[in-house]
Amino acid sequence: MPEPESSVSFPPAFLWGAATSAYQIEGAVREGGRTPSIWDTFSHTPGRTAAGETGDIAVDHYHRFREDVALMAELGLTAYRFSVSWSRVQPTGRGPAVQVGLDFYRRLVDELLNAGIKPALTLYHWDLPQELEDAGGWPERDTAFRFAEYAQIVGEALGDRVEQWITLNEPWCSAFLGYGSGVHAPGRTEPAASLRAAHHLNLAHGLGTSALRSVMPSRNSIAVSLNSSVVRPASQDPADLVAVRKIDDLANGVFHGPMLHGAYPETLLAATATVTDWSYVMDGDLGTINQPLNALGLNYYTPTLVSAARTEVKGPRADGHGASDHSPWPGADDVAFHQTAGERTEMGWTIDPSGLHELIMRYTREAPGLPLYVTENGAAYDDKPDPDGRVHDPERIAYLHGHLSAVRQAITDGADVRGYYLWSLMDNFEWAYGYGKRFGAVYVDYATLERTPKSSARWYGEAARTGVLPEVGAE
Repeated sequence: MPEPESSVSFPPAFLWGAATSAYQIEGAVREGGRTPSIWDTFSHTPGRTAAGETGDIAVDHYHRFREDVALMAELGLTAYRFSVSWSRVQPTGRGPAVQVGLDFYRRLVDELLNAGIKPALTLYHWDLPQELEDAGGWPERDTAFRFAEYAQIVGEALGDRVEQWITLNEPWCSAFLGYGSGVHAPGRTEPAASLRAAHHLNLAHGLGTSALRSVMPSRNSIAVSLNSSVVRPASQDPADLVAVRKIDDLANGVFHGPMLHGAYPETLLAATATVTDWSYVMDGDLGTINQPLNALGLNYYTPTLVSAARTEVKGPRADGHGASDHSPWPGADDVAFHQTAGERTEMGWTIDPSGLHELIMRYTREAPGLPLYVTENGAAYDDKPDPDGRVHDPERIAYLHGHLSAVRQAITDGADVRGYYLWSLMDNFEWAYGYGKRFGAVYVDYATLERTPKSSARWYGEAARTGVLPEVGAE
């Protein structure tokens, strides 16, 4: 893929954003009526997170949101993607809203709008109210209906001011890391339950989309953010191509099949027949899931390399999704994952901007006419302040330049990409990795919670202001 010249500008209306999620940044987990989510429970369970770290305080965005919005404005961002904490708004996952919880998001949205920053609201970024998990969680059908009620509550409260809505963030992680490998909350390792969870997340998306449309202005945009995988074969051996098909179905088709086309891939159903009979897919479900969307969010970090499993090759599963004796790939024990070659981030993920271009062009074909947003893309590095307190991160600048160049090339190639959300606005609680992985464009001193924009934040802000990518050495 040729890289475009940096002097080529992005479209004038292109959104330059950054993204966060509620549990990773808010803190204040016991304030305003908020009750535990599955991530509160998981992170407080010994052995589940690095050093036993939790999001109890995180980066205290709940109390510092005005400071954070001012920082976004200073950097020149035009959009901000955040998520709502379900248990802050609806503590038991059912029943009436807690207005003080909604008030926090009302204040945040007003602050963003006053700063000229477009809010993009994600309803679900993995933090299911614990009471719903106690009732069975996402493997239970009722959870989808509870999500629809929650979506309606938030839509009624904020639909007059927020135009960009995202139902779910990375439902693959919720289903397969939460209920398959157990490396994410709630930490269950039940292959059949992970597939049930995937279906009920799909159903929640469809029901939630309908609920939002019933209470919001028609001008509002509704999307979903998928961490669709770019799955590549280790060779052209027919067995390796079969492995690609299997993982592509489990990573991508299980969600975009019903969401975009109203059906699960037949190859997925066949490959998982020994795990589940899919009898929980009821009449009418696929039509409910297949709601017209206004946009599609794509999250991308690194490609996936697979082959057929070979008995002579042993070792850990190198799929980039954490260490577990249990696989997040039900029905795919005959597939092997491999590390791709090249430079890596602190997560061990290979840096490959061509995968982002490939992903965008795939969904340009998969969903013709549907606007696309890159709703997450970024890299973790071991950032540290220098003696003067400045944080230089040239590796992240190079990463951003490469991936934004891939986005610009996709636009040149005919893709309708309307915005990019850097992951993440600032360093934060990185799930099971605790505070050890820094993805932020803004450095956070976790002892004092002081925010310091890194070199990459200034570089990205210049791109946002001009619509042109600065040279890699420019800060």
